[in-house]
Formats: sequence, structure tokens, C-alpha cells
Amino acid sequence: MADYSDIRGYRVKYLSSDPTLNESTEGQVWYNSTSGTLKALVKVAAWSSGSPLITARGFAAGAGSQTAGLFFAGATSTAKSAATEEYNGSGWSNGGSLNVARNILAGTGTQTAALAASGLAASPPSASSPSVEEYDGSTWTSVTSMGTSRMAMAGFGIQTAAAVAGGTINLPATLSNATEEYNGSTWTAGGTMGTARYKQAGSGTQTNGLIFGGGNPVPSIGNSTEEYNGTAWTTGGSLGTARYLLGGDGSQTSSLAFGGDTQPGYSSATESYDGSSWSTSPATLGTARRNEGFGSGNAYVAAGGYNGSYLSNTEEYNNSINTITPGAWASGGTMSQARFGGAGAGTATAGLGVGGYIPPNSNSTEEYDGSTWSGGGNLGTARRYLSGFGTQTSGAVCGGFTTVDVTSTEEYDGSTWTGGGNLLQAIRHNAASGTQTAGLAFAGNYNSSPPFTIENRADKYDGTSWTVTGSMNTGRAILMGCGTQTATLAFGGGPETGPALTATESFDGSTWTTVGSMNINRQDAVGCGTQTAAITSNGNTPPISASSEQWDGTSWFSAPSMATARRALRSAGTSSSAIGFMGTPPTTGATEEFTGEIQTATASTLTTS
Repeated sequence: MADYSDIRGYRVKYLSSDPTLNESTEGQVWYNSTSGTLKALVKVAAWSSGSPLITARGFAAGAGSQTAGLFFAGATSTAKSAATEEYNGSGWSNGGSLNVARNILAGTGTQTAALAASGLAASPPSASSPSVEEYDGSTWTSVTSMGTSRMAMAGFGIQTAAAVAGGTINLPATLSNATEEYNGSTWTAGGTMGTARYKQAGSGTQTNGLIFGGGNPVPSIGNSTEEYNGTAWTTGGSLGTARYLLGGDGSQTSSLAFGGDTQPGYSSATESYDGSSWSTSPATLGTARRNEGFGSGNAYVAAGGYNGSYLSNTEEYNNSINTITPGAWASGGTMSQARFGGAGAGTATAGLGVGGYIPPNSNSTEEYDGSTWSGGGNLGTARRYLSGFGTQTSGAVCGGFTTVDVTSTEEYDGSTWTGGGNLLQAIRHNAASGTQTAGLAFAGNYNSSPPFTIENRADKYDGTSWTVTGSMNTGRAILMGCGTQTATLAFGGGPETGPALTATESFDGSTWTTVGSMNINRQDAVGCGTQTAAITSNGNTPPISASSEQWDGTSWFSAPSMATARRALRSAGTSSSAIGFMGTPPTTGATEEFTGEIQTATASTLTTS
């Protein structure tokens, strides 16, 4: 009988503590003499929640990898879509729009070199579109049409060596068993599939391709698989669960199939292919649905879809040593006074909530310890629409509205507020960043009734007095901001009675520079973090939204949504550990806490006899 060293090539280690758990430890077995246990580190397959799509939709196409993915076209509850969203492994951002809106199309390639082929456009009705487009990472360009346009087919390969197989030419469905190959400029006929079908999934390359599932004949669903060698199709192993409109990707010898429509009902099942047969994984999708997917190896994404309504859900599949706890908002402690339009400062575990409107205007301060709010010292001047900066024990607020706009600044030492230097301009709905002795106040508006005056000014504070510094490029109020006096990020906002903005600006201590825009218009929302790593959530888009976005120093991408949509809330913390609190409507003192994604490796204890 073989022992462990014969099988693995090395002996079981005898250790007083567990080794560092990482990919190099995977597959090892050791005895922990301190705990008296035999342990191993093995991969675990699981789906975990990801950040939602910006726009809920189904019947779309996908391409790329889990950390550089693409989701494009499809249908919403009201229309066919031309939208593209890009995935960075954490969230979604808007990409360039297709020239032709469509759904049930074929897609393949990478995030910066994708192919969108044919599909069902708005016109002509019930007939496939001839349009084929290439994506370069920012723009879609129309290219040579397929020989026979169709819809609900499978695509695989790369942009310059792709294949499209099966599908239907029109509705009601006339199924196809044809394959067409694309070399980056021209389409040519490929091998004929053994079974005509539509709504199947595809994976692999032009010369080592795979299709699986789909419908044949209409409206039946199938479980058959076919493999392509660049010339001819041969039969592969059958799926365990027959389905169509499923997600899938990978290679001919290592593919994943997930979700889909089982008629009746929707599937959450996941199966993996090893080049000859499918095996059912214990990992199942959190939401059963028709869906689109992309990825390879041990990492995939299931995005959007339909299960009676159009979805924005994103889930990530990983076969890894790490257990992934997705980033999420969770309920925190409730403030003793419900309010909105106050100020926030500090961190997620040492935060300040100051002033606001109850009604009437409030002068109260509440301090947060990571779970509970407790009373602090009262402001000298009750007000709303003020801004805050600094920490829980060394904070400051400035501006705001009583019955008029005010210039007053107050400083907090952890128990008592005292007067500081006055702003140079009475202002409300401005933003602030920095510390009590090196602060920055920027933008906002004044005049107590329309027409309001919108500011683009920025003033810096040294702990004693305010002085003028560089003006913003875009004047605005009700905006969000974070960072330091010499490295600030300002985003969103707009006129007090007008549309919200997506514009983002970065400040280096003297000059404001316009940088990447948010994915949706947003004002009066959560805004905290640094110049290179920020989070925003909720606010008036309009309408009032519970959605979130994160900033990585270059672009904004979607993040997990808060549980309750509101505006005029305030925040404290970082992009990975934040709190959002107060807000309206209705007026609330509720707090939600954000914790970023956590990945941990855990050794399994082995039983012995």
C-alpha cells in the first residue's frame, strides 16, 4: 500500500504551528504537534457575491477574465441595450456603447479586444442583425458582417481568430448547425455541427472550441456537448443538467457551465468539464437565473440575467485555497437623534456625526465607536448643510445654514467645541477634507432663496484662519469630498435645484484637475477615503439611490449597494472600512457599515483512525 510520501513525493511535516498559508502550501499535509491535529490546505470551489452591474439586464454577451471582464448589449425591462460595462475584479464601470443595440448575440475575446457578432436588434423585428463590431477597450467599431446573420448562437476564440456556431436566423426559430470563422477581417465557413441548436454556451479557441447545452428542437432543451478542432465537430460528454441560456467559458479541456433555463424553472447548478466529461460541483449560484458568464481556469464571473425580472447580480466563482468574504454594507448602531444634512468626520470606528436638521436645526454631536453612538459636546451654533473634517478627537466643522448661510468654523477636542477662524464666504452644501490644522473647504452655494449662487472656490485652513487657494474647474454644491489638504478628491454634486453631476476633480494643494467621472450622477451622498481610494454610496441621482461606487485612483467602479436608499446622509472612514449615517426620506439615524472583501486561507483538519 502506497504511503503519502510515495503519492506526493515528500513526507508529512511535523510542525509546532501551522505554516504560512498560501498557494505554495496548497496540497501539503502536516501534523501540528501543539494542537495534536493532522492538517492540510486544499482548494475549495465556491461562488461569492460581487458588486452589481450598473444597469440590470439579461440576454447579453461577455468576454475576458475575472479581473478584466466585459459585459455588453442585452435587454433591459424597456429596451434592447447598446451599453458596455467593464469589470476589474471588484466592480463595474461604463465602457463605450455599441453602434447597434441588440440582445442574444455572440461575444468573445478580451476586455481590450472583444467581438460582438449579430444578434437580435430592434429593427427589423424578429430577424437577426448582420452587424459585427470590434472593441478596443474604449470604442466599438463596425466590421465585416457574418455570411449568415443569426441570433442566440455561441461564440469562442479571440478577436482575430474567433468562431460562431449554431443559433437561429429568425423568430420563430429556424435552427442552424453552421459555423463561421473570423480572422480579424473576413468570415469563412467552418465545420457543420452534429446538432443544430440555439441559446447554447461556448468556450475555448477557434481550433479547440466547445459548445454545450442549448435548445433543439424548439422549445426543447438539451445537455449535449460538441468539440471543435478548427475543421470538424465531434461529440463530447453530456451535461448533467439540460439547460439553455446558460453561462459558461474556459477552454476545451477545462470549462465551467453555470445557471441557465431548465424549462420550467431556472438553474443554479455549476458543472466543470475536463475534456471528456462534466461533473457537478457542490458550488451553486446564489441566484438561479438565465445569465452570461466569462472567465477561465479557476476564476469565473456570472453577471446579470433574467429569472422573471432583469437582474444586476454579479457572482464570482473561485476554486482557491482562500475563503472569500465579499465586501458588503451591514447595519450598525442607530443615532439617538434622527436627522439629515449634518456633517461627518473621523473613521468607521471613531466617527463624528454633527448638527443637521431634525427639525429644527441641531447643535448636537454624536460619537461612534464602531458599534454604538453616544452623545458628545454641543456646537455653539445649531445648523444644517455644514461640512466636517478631521478626527473624532480633533475635528472641525464649517459653514452651513441657520436661517441664513454662515461663515463660522468650530473645532472639537473630543468633548468641547470652540470657535475657530471664520470662512471668507458664507456658504452651505460645501465639502471639506483634511485635518483640524490643515483643512480644505471647497465649492457649495449661498443665497437663502433661488437663484442660488454656486461656488467653485476652495479655501485652506491652518487651524487659525482661512486663505484662498485654487478654484475648481466645475462649480457645484451638495458634493462629496475626501483626502487631505494637498491631496483631495471632489466628486458629484450639482446645483441645489438642478441635475446631479458625475464630474470628479483631484487637488494637489494648488491646482484642480478633472479626472474620471462616476458611472451615475450623484449628489448629497456618502463620500470618504483618500484621493486614490474612495467610496461613495446613495444620494440623489435622481431618483434616490442605494447604489455604491469605489475609486481606485483612475476610475470609478460599482460596489455593493446599501440596504436603504437615502440622501443627505453623511459618512466617515476609508474605502474599505466606512460608515454612512443619518439621511432622508424618511428622516433617520440609521447607520450602515461597509467592510471590503476579505480573503483568508484556512487549513482543514484531517480525521485519523
